[in-house]
Amino acid sequence: MVPWAVRCCLATVRWLPVVFITAVVAWSYYAYVIQLCIITVESVPEKIIYLLLYHPFLILFAWSYWKTIFADPSPVPKQFYLSDSDVQRFQTAENEEAQRQILAKMARERDLPVQCRTVTGAYRYCEKCKMIKPDRAHHCSVCGTCILKMDHHCPWVNNCVCFNTYKFFVIFLGYGLLYCIYVSLTVLKYFIQFWSGGAGQGMGRFHILFLFFTAAMFAISLASLFGYHCYLSSQNRSTLESFRPPIFRSGPDKNGFSLGARANFQEVFGDNKKTWFLPMFTSFGDGVTYPTRTVDDDSDQLLGQRQRWAEEGDVNSPSDPNLTTFPSESRSSQVQLLFEQ
Repeated sequence: MVPWAVRCCLATVRWLPVVFITAVVAWSYYAYVIQLCIITVESVPEKIIYLLLYHPFLILFAWSYWKTIFADPSPVPKQFYLSDSDVQRFQTAENEEAQRQILAKMARERDLPVQCRTVTGAYRYCEKCKMIKPDRAHHCSVCGTCILKMDHHCPWVNNCVCFNTYKFFVIFLGYGLLYCIYVSLTVLKYFIQFWSGGAGQGMGRFHILFLFFTAAMFAISLASLFGYHCYLSSQNRSTLESFRPPIFRSGPDKNGFSLGARANFQEVFGDNKKTWFLPMFTSFGDGVTYPTRTVDDDSDQLLGQRQRWAEEGDVNSPSDPNLTTFPSESRSSQVQLLFEQ
């Protein structure tokens, strides 16, 4: 057990990157508004235009950063956790096969919507949290718990990028990039003047020089990171899934959750265009169940039997009298009905 004092020190240290970013943004505000716009820029219309365009970028950037930091990580529902008796039975099982059977029985009894498996075909189990992992959930060693649709733990926001925070994180990167590009472009003219020694004296000159270097440097870093997460969003894939594809009963499939670029985008940003680029939670789903493009072999075989019976007009199957057919419905509708049962 980690001592209380050590835990407090670690918690404090984890906030240092956030404090650093906040300090840089606060200094950039002083350098841009005071040193550049008020002191350096002589044209009044230019001052007004710069300030009017600057503040919306800053507000959206700060708003999305705040939401990314303070939005609660996605907790796993209680029904996925094993009871004390189940944990005892699981840990005292004779072998791995017996443990697999315990997890499978529990998943069936609780009707857990779990499609992903381990390499051996077993349900994914977290030894630390004592729970069956939902699809796309992973254990975060920093947060100390399993997180729904975990992408990664980001030290710059001191939070998990996951189901509840992924949209905030992506638009935080986007607005951070726009903020840095805007500052770089508007400062460039004065940076060249100061660098060549043609204008400016005192500390204000150094504020503007460093402002340009800082904004340009952050813009380069954010451009690559933002582009990468735009790609992941278009593929409906997390950072962890890009390195280790999810495993279904039919095998590993890195595109198993991909439904097409438009559907993938809407799964993260929602279907309301007015809120797409605002730091408001609009993602689809509950973080536990996800539509997939993967159809397991058993389900596909059962669907084929239903389709054959429908075509032959044989409503009652001799092998399973509980199954019914849907002669007037399309195959896609049958797939939906099949997985809802």
